[in-house]
Amino acid sequence: MYGTAAALITSPSGDVLLVKPNYREHWSLPGGVLEDGEPPHVGCAREVLEELGLTVALGPLLAVAWIAPEGRRPKPMIAFIFDGGVLADPSGIALQEPELDEFRFVPPSAVAGHLPPHMAARVDAALRARGNGGAMYLSGAGAAHSL
Repeated sequence: MYGTAAALITSPSGDVLLVKPNYREHWSLPGGVLEDGEPPHVGCAREVLEELGLTVALGPLLAVAWIAPEGRRPKPMIAFIFDGGVLADPSGIALQEPELDEFRFVPPSAVAGHLPPHMAARVDAALRARGNGGAMYLSGAGAAHSL
């Protein structure tokens, strides 16, 4: 099984921090693929530091999604989204230029315009979980359930 971990980081007004990888067309949350045997919260913090130059104190798990094998990926994948907190001053962001072209804060209502549908559903679930103090599970069918 493959694993990914990402951080939901927002501005004080609630806009979502997205990054634009230069190796694909769509945007993403800061985060990435977990190394072999790496705990998800450790991998998430590592990826945020690598991609943005930020050390974040991760909060709770907000969403987890199971993704079935597809195409060239022969194994299922599990994707974790942790609460990365609120970033009041983005001037400390130092983009990982070999992989990222830019970052931006996007209103929650516009996130779906920047992400593929499956990723937008995860971000929506994470935002809802942050708002209600729980966590959400997204099955391969895309339905979100409270944990």
